[in-house]
Amino acid sequence: MDLWFSEFHASGVKLSIKVEKQLHTEQSDFQRIDVFESEEFGRFLTLDGYMMLTERDEFIYHEMITHVPMAVNPEIKTVLVIGAGDGGAVRELARYKTVEKIDLVEIDERVVEVCREFLPQTACCFDDPRLNLHYQDGLRFVRRCENEYDLIIVDSTDPFGPGEGLFTKEFYGNCYKALTEKGIMVNQCESPFYKEDRIAMQRAHKRIVESFPISKVYQAHIPTYPSGHWLFGFASKQLHPVKDYDGKRWLELGIKTRYYNPPLHIGAFALPNYVQELLENVEGIV
Repeated sequence: MDLWFSEFHASGVKLSIKVEKQLHTEQSDFQRIDVFESEEFGRFLTLDGYMMLTERDEFIYHEMITHVPMAVNPEIKTVLVIGAGDGGAVRELARYKTVEKIDLVEIDERVVEVCREFLPQTACCFDDPRLNLHYQDGLRFVRRCENEYDLIIVDSTDPFGPGEGLFTKEFYGNCYKALTEKGIMVNQCESPFYKEDRIAMQRAHKRIVESFPISKVYQAHIPTYPSGHWLFGFASKQLHPVKDYDGKRWLELGIKTRYYNPPLHIGAFALPNYVQELLENVEGIV
C-alpha cells in the first residue's frame, strides 16, 4: 500500500509526496511533530500537518532569510532568531566569522530535539559556542530587549497556533525597539498566490510598514511551499536592501551558496505587478 503525505494549499489544491516511511511522530505540548522519508525530497518535517522543510529544497529558504540581510550590513555582530528550531538559519549565520552572538528563541524544545536526531542537515550548528538557546515564547522574549540586536530573523510557522503572536503589530514594534541603530528585521511573509496566504501576507506587511521606515518585500521559489512562490519581508531603521547593498563586498567573503548570489539579491526585490499591487493596497497607495 502506498503512503502519501498531503497538505492542502487551497480548498481545491493540495501537494502530495509519496512517503517511503515515517521516521517520527509525537504530540508535544504545543503541536504535532512528524518526520517522514521520501525518495524525491529526502527527509521532511511537518508541524500540525503543515510542511516546514524538506532536505531537497530547504537551502533556498534558509539562504534567502539569512544572506540577504547579512549581505546588506556586513557589520552585523548580534543576531536574534525567533523560531527556526530546525537549525537551518543558525547553520547559515554560523558561516559568518563576524557574528559574535546568536540568540535562538524557540517555543517548542521538542522541535529542536527531533531535528537534532532526524535532520542533521539543518541541525548541524546547535553546538556553535556563539549560540544561546532559549525555549520560550518569542513575543515575550523580545518585549524585554532594547537596542540589543543588529539583526532579527523571524523564522516563524504560519500565522496561527504557536506562531500567531509573531504576526502582530505589538511584536513588530517590539522588534523595532530591540534593534540597534542600523538594525534589520527579516521575516517569512507567506505566499501572495492563494487567498488565505495572500491575506496573511498583506496583514503582516501592513503592520511592518507601520513600524519601520524602510519596509520591502522580496521573493524566492520554494517548490514545496504553497504555489512555490514565497515572500520574505525586509524591514530596517536605516539600510535599504538594494541601494545600500554591495554584492562585490559579499563575494569577497568566499561563502559558497547554492541559491543566493548578488544578481539574484537585486532581482529578488523586483516583484511581479500583481504582488506589488497587493502590497500597495495595504500601504495605502492608490
